[in-house]
Amino acid sequence: MARPRRSRAAEALAALLLVLSAACGSRLPESDFEGGTRTTSAPEAGPIRVGIITSATSPVGGNAFTGPRDGAKAYFEHLNARGGVGGRPVEVRLCDDGGSGVGNNECVHRLIDEDRVVALVATTALDYAGASRVSRAGVPDIGGQPIGAAYDTWPHLYGVYGSLAPRRGTVGWDGQLYGGTEVYRYFKREHGARTAAVVSYNQSASAAYARLVERGLKAEGYEVITEQVDFALPNFRAVAADLKDRGADLVFDAIDGHGNARLCAALDEAGVRLTAKVTNVQNWTSTVADDYKDAPRCRNALWATGSSRNFEDIGHAAVREFRDATDGLDTHSQWQVEGWAAARWFTDAARSCADTGVTRACVDAWMSRSQDYTAGGLLLPVRFAHLPEPPGTRRACLSVARWQDGRGWVTQGDMDGTCFVVPQLSYTP
Repeated sequence: MARPRRSRAAEALAALLLVLSAACGSRLPESDFEGGTRTTSAPEAGPIRVGIITSATSPVGGNAFTGPRDGAKAYFEHLNARGGVGGRPVEVRLCDDGGSGVGNNECVHRLIDEDRVVALVATTALDYAGASRVSRAGVPDIGGQPIGAAYDTWPHLYGVYGSLAPRRGTVGWDGQLYGGTEVYRYFKREHGARTAAVVSYNQSASAAYARLVERGLKAEGYEVITEQVDFALPNFRAVAADLKDRGADLVFDAIDGHGNARLCAALDEAGVRLTAKVTNVQNWTSTVADDYKDAPRCRNALWATGSSRNFEDIGHAAVREFRDATDGLDTHSQWQVEGWAAARWFTDAARSCADTGVTRACVDAWMSRSQDYTAGGLLLPVRFAHLPEPPGTRRACLSVARWQDGRGWVTQGDMDGTCFVVPQLSYTP
């Protein structure tokens, strides 16, 4: 059974709020990419070439987007050491788009038209300006992170969390996307939470995301406390004092990572005790002890939710394979797991085409049929559909982990069984 979950496109905004407007560069004219670009085949001999586009040097920061790339690279290195696909190695071509629309279009042009990659894998782009070009060329984009709306807009693009939208060149359904309330339902049902705070900056994108979280919480019957701080001079101590007085169970936020660390420090200083300080998959990393070194109580109240299996779950065979292959990395993250899963997804598609030819068209055809894909249990079942109308409710599952000093991220229940039937709320991406 398909298990859609809360929109990760909306969730990803929380970590990117402060730079999206400034970072989106102008788009190169589509005419710059015309001429011999609609081919759907790739060379049949030698290595199988794939491309990975990453906003590695974006205005967000050097490490903000590199997790999926690193996970995918590690998978392909692991694969090639074992013979590749039918004896053919996978050759990875990397492109850093710099976090701009111009740079993204240049990466698309180079990888598709010059390097002639069979597919893109684990795309993680701040401004995916070249998405329409990828779609028109019939190049499958496999397991990309839905930072924007591209994966709910264009055919041939297969985001790592799936999509139910028509994907005919317009966003979602009449410009609206939909996400569920399963995260809020989880804390209400499993931990008895009743009062939730949402902390944001006095900045338009931050405030917009905070309103979306507030809507979801209210739909689940929470009393919601809204706290807004000045972006330039945030007074987190005042926020902490208010939350202590009002007895908040949960804290959600629409602020950046540095702001989160400062907020946690203020909560500790004020003696606030929470059921959970909830974060998202992008902040689900092994660096928590350092990032929150000044807030031990808040640090141990950090919870993360997502749609992939906890990278600490080495008792699971697929996670153990990932960890063994990435043992040399300085840090681990959930986005690395999802990049690894994207590379495995491409590999499964390529293997299905090995006898007839690993072409763009063959890989894309396999992808369009790959319903309920899990990458060996690393992902919640991923589904692609073209529903003419948005769903009113859906059964949605989620992966949940809690940080504990000395143990790292500790899984809270089986993600395949932590499921709820929840309403789907619209939002404008």
